[in-house]
Amino acid sequence: MSDCGVEDVDLLVIGGGKAGKSLAMDRAKARWKVAMVERDKIGGTCINVACIPTKALVGSARTVLTARHAQVMGVELSDQPLVSVDGLRRHKSSVVDGMVAAHKKMFADSGMDFILGTARFIAPRTVEVETRDENIRLLRGTDVVINTGTTPAIPDLTGITESRVWTSETILQLERLPQRLIVLGGGYVGCEFASMFGLFGTQVTLLQAPDQLLPREDSDVAGEVAEILANQGVSLRLGTRAQAVHRDANSGDVVVVLEDGSQVRGEELLVATGRAPVTAHLRLESAGVDLTDRGFISVDSHLRTTADHVWAAGDVAGTPQFTHASWNDFRILKANFDHGDAVTKGRIVPYTVFITPELGRVGITEAEARAQGHNVAVGKIPVSAIPRAKTLHDTTGTWKAVVDADTDLILGAALLGHNAGEVISTLQMAMLGELPYQRVRDAVLTHPTMGEGLNLLFDALDGQRQKGHGKTSSVQTPSG
Repeated sequence: MSDCGVEDVDLLVIGGGKAGKSLAMDRAKARWKVAMVERDKIGGTCINVACIPTKALVGSARTVLTARHAQVMGVELSDQPLVSVDGLRRHKSSVVDGMVAAHKKMFADSGMDFILGTARFIAPRTVEVETRDENIRLLRGTDVVINTGTTPAIPDLTGITESRVWTSETILQLERLPQRLIVLGGGYVGCEFASMFGLFGTQVTLLQAPDQLLPREDSDVAGEVAEILANQGVSLRLGTRAQAVHRDANSGDVVVVLEDGSQVRGEELLVATGRAPVTAHLRLESAGVDLTDRGFISVDSHLRTTADHVWAAGDVAGTPQFTHASWNDFRILKANFDHGDAVTKGRIVPYTVFITPELGRVGITEAEARAQGHNVAVGKIPVSAIPRAKTLHDTTGTWKAVVDADTDLILGAALLGHNAGEVISTLQMAMLGELPYQRVRDAVLTHPTMGEGLNLLFDALDGQRQKGHGKTSSVQTPSG
């Protein structure tokens, strides 16, 4: 192609998710000539339609629960708490708008060329950008990073595209709180929204094709999550596969027709059946970039694509779909751009499912450990055994740790209960340091905190091992 009109830059970033925007700012501050193209979300999916707004609303749902239980804590409220849609929207928007504004300033301060528009490859390392103000720019990068993320996937069900269904992004517009909500999908996103709206007072029906919620988790953990959701008023229909969707012309209800011929009705339907990579508009074939069988960009452990000097990061590259994993992708790219040899292999990526109470997870499950041939030891305690949980009257949940009985190394953990997402990082650090579980068991942990439960968890594992892998041993809690 002719070079006429092509702007050359040191780094061209397509998509401003966590990895892309972080790398763009980092290189621009290092006086690289950087251009970053973002289609519509300043700061990326996380702060606009994912982690930040959803967790802001999870906080609102937990405030409702706290208010309902105030009397248990010795606080009398005159009325039952009422949920204001306008108030929820203001709360969410105040958080998101503030972060978007901060990102605009950070982008400008870094010295990068930030472009709102849609990029399409027209040659190796070269894109045509249709900007928001309808201009056309041609950009070529010495290095290119693709960080376009994912978008909610819509299942192939008859009538679904005509039925005005919600996704995990459009539901955050919060035009109203439905009295009856159907959630299609019992993965992490479906469970989070089911818990949230159940606490808001909506009648929620969750439809899940497999016979277990959270299919990637151990059955005992998933079973307890199901019990928690049921106690929050969520009606669970497991092993139930949807076949078609339509809107009732008279009532306006959305109707989900199941394979057995029965129907489920609600005011709205939230589709939470996974996310699909954003690659269709990129014309990757012009760049020499290959896709995997699942449609994600094919990368090696250094995050290099099949095209020279073209990299991919975050969700679109098949990285675990968590912002903190994308942030680690940035660190890997930064190291490799500085002539390092950083790789994605061997990463320990924890995550939290923000139901109430939350599920903190790290490492492999018990089922995975057994399938991999480990000699497995399992420790469990009820959250009610932890003194801090007692002081909060928040004793729902169970903690579970999976250990290799031959090496005493921690293989994984599932902590279901209050503040579990905070505590799980302690186990991640122990795993990174390859500490035997006894080092955590014997650590002097602050009392009374939720983290102190790790002492009790591994004490219980000792008791279980002494009993020959029988039932979880009793736990003696610190008295204070």
